[in-house]
Amino acid sequence: MIYVGIVEDKTELGKELQSKIELSGDFSVRFIAKNGKEALSHFKNYEVDILLMDIEMPIMNGIEATKEIINLRPDFPVVMCSIYDDEESIKDSILAGATGYLLKDETPASIHQAIHQALNGGSPLNPKIARKTLRLLNAQAPKINLNERYGLTSRELEILELLATGKTYQQIADSLFLSQGTIRKHIENLYRKLDVNNKVDAVSKLSR
Repeated sequence: MIYVGIVEDKTELGKELQSKIELSGDFSVRFIAKNGKEALSHFKNYEVDILLMDIEMPIMNGIEATKEIINLRPDFPVVMCSIYDDEESIKDSILAGATGYLLKDETPASIHQAIHQALNGGSPLNPKIARKTLRLLNAQAPKINLNERYGLTSRELEILELLATGKTYQQIADSLFLSQGTIRKHIENLYRKLDVNNKVDAVSKLSR
């Protein structure tokens, strides 16, 4: 059983998301928090495997709550689930440490797939969000700057960009016709050059 926490200030939307998640017997929603502050309290008191986080909420918004949660547990998967698809919301979510980004009109199947992807080391992104993420990263971080600043090879940069789109190690290996072991070695070198310890921090370098 996979235990999910929902953070959503609108009661009906929270219940709707819970219904979509629990259409599969693999998932159980442990709580629905109304804001970021309540989410932090529940996060400390309930065992959950993943959080689905709204952005705009009273008292504490989803961006701030995500930062707090990642400070507590750096590798914990927090997937944003929002009506907003603007570049500022996407960038703020990435920098806060979010694992992925979904929109609120996702189908149950896409939500289930996203949860599994996040728990397996991927970064699930709604296709519209993925396109905007790539545009945002390409606009703000010219390749030559990353190459010069961190000494990345063209292959390492290619892998970093694929990580930013939410692909798993196996998907990257398949895309580049390399073994998963080779991809892992490249990613180890990436982390060392970027002076980071996880994928979220590595990808965030692209948006700085």
